[in-house]
Amino acid sequence: MSLVERIKKLCDEKKVSFAEVERSTGISNGQIRRWDKSSPKIDNVTKVANYFDVSTDYLLGRTDEKRYYDLTEKDERDIEKDLERIINSAESDCGLASFDGKVLDEMDEEDRDLYISSLKNALRMHKRLAKKKFTPKKYR
Repeated sequence: MSLVERIKKLCDEKKVSFAEVERSTGISNGQIRRWDKSSPKIDNVTKVANYFDVSTDYLLGRTDEKRYYDLTEKDERDIEKDLERIINSAESDCGLASFDGKVLDEMDEEDRDLYISSLKNALRMHKRLAKKKFTPKKYR
């Protein structure tokens, strides 16, 4: 997929036109469409990447990950392990309480599922924020 095709896909997802992207980023009118035939300036590619909150490597087709801080399969496995460890610890210690004061063992199935999904979501958010904050600039 070419640079222009990737930008077109991102425009479709965000429901904006090339003209809107060009106005918002300060790129001259019609410039993005010309990138199929000519090489763009790196500053302009960076502006478009920042506009869509994606990496320049994604725009250039070097990777399929839109953002460096998106979770990988390994991250998801780590989150599952952490979640399992937390749940096992809560069940054995009876120290983890729900919002209404019940221990994990005393919750009905619906509350337990909701509580576990909340924990998983919190772990995913924490992992994403940590990647965003602590990834060195040379790997972004």
